[in-house]
Formats: sequence, structure tokens, C-alpha cells
Amino acid sequence: MKKLVAVLLLAAFMCMSFAACKPAEPPAPPVAPRASEDCYTVYSGELTTINYLVTATTAEFAIAANCVDGLVEYDHLGIVRPSLATDWSVSEDGLVWTFHIRKGVKWMTYDKKEYAEVTAHDWVTAHKYAFNPANASSTANIAYERIKNGQEYYDGVITDFNEVGVKALDDYTLQYTLVAPCPYFLSMLTYVCFLPANQQFLDEVGEKFGTDHKNMLYCGAYIMTEWEPQNIRILEKNENYWDANNVHIKRIVAKYNKEASTLAPELFLRGEISGASIPTAILNDWMNDPERKEMIRPGAPSFYSYFYAFNFDPHFPDEYEPENWKIVVNNVNFRKSIFYALDRVSAMLTAEPYDPESRIINTVTPPNFVAAGGKDFTQFGPLAEITARDSFQPDKALEYRDKAKEELAGKAKFPVKIMMPYNTSSSDWTQRCQVVEQQLENLLGTDYIDVIPVGFPATGFLNTTRRAGNYALQECNWGPDYADPETYTDPFYPGGTYNWPEFAMEYVDENGVCEYQKLVDAAKKEVTDIEKRYELFAIAEAHLINEAMIIPYATGGGGYVATKMEPFTYPYAPFGMSDLKYKGQIVMEKPMNMEQYAEAKAKWEKDRAEALAAEAAKGN
Repeated sequence: MKKLVAVLLLAAFMCMSFAACKPAEPPAPPVAPRASEDCYTVYSGELTTINYLVTATTAEFAIAANCVDGLVEYDHLGIVRPSLATDWSVSEDGLVWTFHIRKGVKWMTYDKKEYAEVTAHDWVTAHKYAFNPANASSTANIAYERIKNGQEYYDGVITDFNEVGVKALDDYTLQYTLVAPCPYFLSMLTYVCFLPANQQFLDEVGEKFGTDHKNMLYCGAYIMTEWEPQNIRILEKNENYWDANNVHIKRIVAKYNKEASTLAPELFLRGEISGASIPTAILNDWMNDPERKEMIRPGAPSFYSYFYAFNFDPHFPDEYEPENWKIVVNNVNFRKSIFYALDRVSAMLTAEPYDPESRIINTVTPPNFVAAGGKDFTQFGPLAEITARDSFQPDKALEYRDKAKEELAGKAKFPVKIMMPYNTSSSDWTQRCQVVEQQLENLLGTDYIDVIPVGFPATGFLNTTRRAGNYALQECNWGPDYADPETYTDPFYPGGTYNWPEFAMEYVDENGVCEYQKLVDAAKKEVTDIEKRYELFAIAEAHLINEAMIIPYATGGGGYVATKMEPFTYPYAPFGMSDLKYKGQIVMEKPMNMEQYAEAKAKWEKDRAEALAAEAAKGN
């Protein structure tokens, strides 16, 4: 069934022709919202902003996903549906997309007062804000690289935003003109960088926009009515919402607890929260308890890709010897020694003790994400060989270790200190760092490396570690933003905040351009032949892996949960922000067990396959 779903997903995305098109008819809404309890959660990492025009963190995306609607959305089966655009069309050449905006949708304030009507001008406002480098948007490039003159405006080559290819033809007609045909453009519109904003409100609040819930406007399913940092956040149903009948949970209450991941299972048992992840440290206890076992089911898988990244631009404290790290990380044999030495299955046992290999992947782009010509992306070009192999090869690791020691003799200091941060709020991550430390050192020798796990608190974790270059080797992740393999190149492309491969000296030419950038740019230029495009992106991704700039690790999600949240009812797509929405969900009276979940999943997969086949047949 998974293979069938993947093939039909491809068909749903790739059958779109560059001709006038209308969206699929939305299903008739229910007569009234379904009965649901309120949702209660705990969290340990506080938000730093809710300015969705600049942020790039999943937790902050979740606020935007529930509070601000975009032009389109996905239903629970993964079918694109109208949201704030009621219908749309695309020109024969695939360059001009025209959207008709839903009339009567209101921007609401945090205290539930109407502020203004949502109009086509609000998308122009949002893009103009995000395309201003002074506002430091972390996602603007996803939009401006595809919109005509977007890059030029961002770079200051042109200064008149009227020349940029996003225009309000009138209050209810929005038009995008693209740089090149983009067959997956609709899938991009569910991402944060394509959300609207009201100009008058931006002018009123200025730099305070998104700094708290009062300096935000809402046109989505929920309104954040309360936010006391490191205390509580409350989202309440937007009763003026255009699709209110499909919003069933009336209140979402999130309370701060710095020990959230540890205490959540007990809080769930006490009835204080609606769901909890069950960490591996206590999973056996739950599975062996007849009553608790009936509360456990698998967690939903995701298309988030997890990988270990080598940092080519280190900015960590002197005690971890960043200058020495710069020398060794630029030695490919040193990187390959770590690459082949990492036992990913042993690491995954800390999160998935029953079937760890089910989550291991050998590529950055997960299998079954997209396909072309009946072939999964991970089978294109050199990725096919990478997909088929196991990167844990102790003999190779020792071979590369010996080569690295010989090449680095007199140039680098041994043992090499490998500063490896982890989030202290995650018990699984904490344990995994210890497993990785012991496993790498036992295989390669403590005279060669000294792996040093360093714990950081959840609040501001990414800002103080990965984004600051404050690591040598770190477990990182990336989720797709749209339905194309290009989305998985963003972390590593120059200007990103992951591992800065543009500083890998052996791959940078005399003009300062790195090989990875050249390969990605070549793939981006191919917009008509999808199979050729995928072949080129496969070559780019294989370069990262074969040169051991990263170590692919696993897919996200999974694990085990005890939750009253009904599965398979929220908007579904393997990209964007769909799976962060509460719209469509209910909080049940009691959690599903394993058997009930399997039955619900089988029905969802059947319904989804049929829906995707129907969409493909219609050419949507």
C-alpha cells in the first residue's frame, strides 16, 4: 500500500498541466462541528517570536499554521483544497498563476475583534516585508527565488516592488508571475513564506510585529488569546473562521514545564494533558502493564530527515579547539572515518527499540517523497547505490582513520575533540549522544577522537548551537517545504545555517563557489524534464554524502505515544505546515490502542489511495 500511495502522490503532483485549471470541489462540510474535549499539552522550549514572516522553527511554524491561513490547504487525505483562494488558474506557459480571494474573511485581533478584511493586497504586503533583507526572513528565499524579480528586489538590483511578480489586480484577485515554470507551485503555497499580512497593522505595530500574541492578527482556525512566556499559551477557536464547522477543538492550552518530556507520561496518566510521547526509558514498563499497554500506539511518521552534520565554520569555545577542528574537518578521510564508523542502528535504539531499522535512511531525501517516471527519487543516479548500502562499515572506518592520521600528522592535534551538542529536554537525545560517544570512541580509539556531548536547554537551543556554528558534529533535521527534491537542498546551500559546506576548502574554486552550489544550480535550471531534474538533484545530494559532509540517519516521527488525539484527521501533506494544524482533529474520550490504530491507518491508506487516483484521473 505504501508504494501505491507514493506512486499516486506523484501522479497527483505531476499530472498538472500548464493550462487553465480549477481546484477540486471541496467536500460538503458537516452540519456542525464534532464533539471534542479541549486539548492540553506541555512544552519545555519557549517561542522566541511568532512573526511568521521571519521565523524558521517548527514550534513557531505551528502557531502560524493554526492562526493564519494561506491560499490553499490540504485535506486529511492529502488533496489540495481551496482555503483563502476559492479557485485559481495557470497560464499555458506555466508562468502566471491567478488566484481569486475568498470574500468576507476577517483579520481578528487577539481579543477577538474584527480588524479588517483579508484581501489580495495582504499577500503583496507580506512578500514586500519578507523580501526586505533588513527584516531577516529565514524563509523568504523560497518565495523570492521563484517569483519574477524577487531575487533582484532582495539583492537591491531593483528598488520598485511594483516590478516584482506578485500583484493585487483588485481586492480579490492575486497574481503571481514566476521566473520559470514550477509544476509544484501549489504545494509551496502551504508554507509560511506564502502567508498574508495586513499593511495597516504592520505600520501600527512596527518592529513589535509578532513579538507577542497582542501584536499579531489572525485569520486562521485559532486565535492566540493568551501567552505568558514560560508559563502558558492558549489558542481559542476563531468563531468567525470561514470554515468553522471543520474546527472541532475549542481550546488548546499549552503549559510550560522545563521537564515536559520526562513528566509528560505521568501527566497524561493523571489526566492533565491530552497526549504524551513515551520515551524508550519507560516504554517496556508501559508495554508490560496491561492497562497502560492499551493506551499506546505508534507515533505518526514524518518526512523530516535527520542527519549528522559536520560543521565547516566552527564557532565554539576554545576549550573544544575550533582551530584544530577546522583542519581535520577539511580532510575527507577524517570525515569518512566518522561516516563509516557511526552505527546508526545502535543510535536509533534510543528512540525505536522494537524496529530501529525501519527508520534508518541512507539519503537526505527520504524514500517515497517524490517520484518521476515510475521511479522513486532515491533511485535516481548515484543515489541508487547509496540507498542500497549500509554506511556502517567498521573496516572502512579504520582504513580511513589510518589514512587521515597519516595525512594530518604534524598538522592536527590528536585526539580530535568533537563537540556534540544535544537538547537536555529530550531524554532520548541525551541517551543517544552517550551511545554515539561510546560507540565511535570504542571503534576508532580514544587516541584518535574525543567525542564531547554538551547539553543545552530547549529554549533557544538552535540559536545557541547549530545556527551559531557552536558545534563540531550535531544531529540535525530538515522538513520539506514543497513537493520537489530541491527542498532538501536548502540546509546546505550557501547562506544556510546548517554546516556551511561553502567553507569546505577542498571543494571551493578560485571564485569562492563550492561544488555543491554548482550542482544544485544546474538542477534548479531544469524545469521541464522532471526525470532529468531529479537526476541532477540526485547527483548534488550524492556529492554531500559521498564526500561525507553529512551522515544521513533517519526519518522523523515514529516512536510511541499515548494520546487522545484522533489520528488521520488533520490536514496531510509530507511538506509545508499541514501536519502542524489542529483543524479537523478531535480529542477523543480515550486513546486508541495498537489494534485500533492499525485499523484506522489501513482505512486511511485505502481512502487516500482512492482519492489520489481520482485526482490524477481528473488531471488535478
